[in-house]
Amino acid sequence: MIQVLIERDASLPLVHLSLSIRVGCLADPPGKEGLTRLTLRLMRRTAGGLSPREFDERVDRLGAALWVDAGQSTAGIHGTVISRNLPAFIEALEDVVSRPGLDEAEFERLRREAISDLVDVLDSDRTLARRWFARRLFAGHPYARPAGGTKQSLAAIGIDDIRRRYAELLRGPNLTLAVAGDIDEVTAAALALRLEAELPGGEPLRDDTPAPTQRPGRHLAFVDKAERTQTQILIGCLGTHPQDPDHLALHVANTIFGGTFTARLTQEVRAKRGWSYGAYSSLPVDRQRRSFSMWTFPKAEDALACIQLKLELLETWTSGGVTQEELDWAKRYLIRSHAFAIDSASKRVGQLLDVELFDLPDGYHTEYTKRIEAVQLEQANQSLARITPADLQIAVLGTASAIHADLVREIPNLASHEVIPFDTD
Repeated sequence: MIQVLIERDASLPLVHLSLSIRVGCLADPPGKEGLTRLTLRLMRRTAGGLSPREFDERVDRLGAALWVDAGQSTAGIHGTVISRNLPAFIEALEDVVSRPGLDEAEFERLRREAISDLVDVLDSDRTLARRWFARRLFAGHPYARPAGGTKQSLAAIGIDDIRRRYAELLRGPNLTLAVAGDIDEVTAAALALRLEAELPGGEPLRDDTPAPTQRPGRHLAFVDKAERTQTQILIGCLGTHPQDPDHLALHVANTIFGGTFTARLTQEVRAKRGWSYGAYSSLPVDRQRRSFSMWTFPKAEDALACIQLKLELLETWTSGGVTQEELDWAKRYLIRSHAFAIDSASKRVGQLLDVELFDLPDGYHTEYTKRIEAVQLEQANQSLARITPADLQIAVLGTASAIHADLVREIPNLASHEVIPFDTD
């Protein structure tokens, strides 16, 4: 049965819809990474048996937008429409979900475009650095697999794979419908029933992704790209999980360290030394534990000093903790800024959807400000034990001939290092 989440707000004549699938690209068969993303994109491009141009024109005439996405853990079909055109938009959505043509000729065009997109990614230094940070931090784990696939994996996918994947994904038990805006519960429930009647049932797909493990020691992955005057640097380890009892305490502590423009990391790297315009740390959330990471992008000549400073700051933070003054400020900041996370119906229903898709604890969003307020200094400082300065993945994109040898020689306690050509698939 398709679950329905709704957040009604008739102040504007707009409706937002998300039909989300509870699994994503992690479930792609080994050697066929990118299958789920291709499947969703082909559904959109062949909806109702139309050509991509015909379907785009149909959506445009409704004053609407309709798109698909496919991440590692979830996928979905999303749209926004003027409320008076909602009935016609629902018909278009149904064509994507239950009546895609999945035409082979269009699939071949789409696959060529997807391979071309991988070539375009080679121009994005930031994306390449993040790719290799994840591949090495999560080596041997599904989180290391690329959601968009590789040239080799995309070439291995055929139209029959697409059709099988469509049949696996588009089942009622796999879906959650989230709607927001100028729509009532009766209309939302009727849409879910219409979709359910057109799709097969059966057992829902399960996400069997195991918990990742931390590799001991410090490891350098240097992504080599010629003539780089600027570098991209990510340093991190495993982070937090929503079910951890100290999850929000670590979130508050990270806000102090690198979560804002006035945090310690930004002040030391950017304001005091001018090495990188941005210097931030992050703790993303998923069904399993994701990473803690620090990101900077200094000039090549400042890369080593920047890395050494970040390591020193990390050790000081984890060993010395945060102060009561810093904690009080971070809590005020998080509580006040939370208003911007719930200032629209689409954001509020998005939070409800996150709870369902990522198995978040009860009250994760609805009691957020109360739980942030309850974080004590001792809790925040004890949560820092989850961050491991001795066990880190360091990913640097730059020109190896210019700085790699210095990094290997000067980064403290480096257990391994490698040079990876930037165009490695």
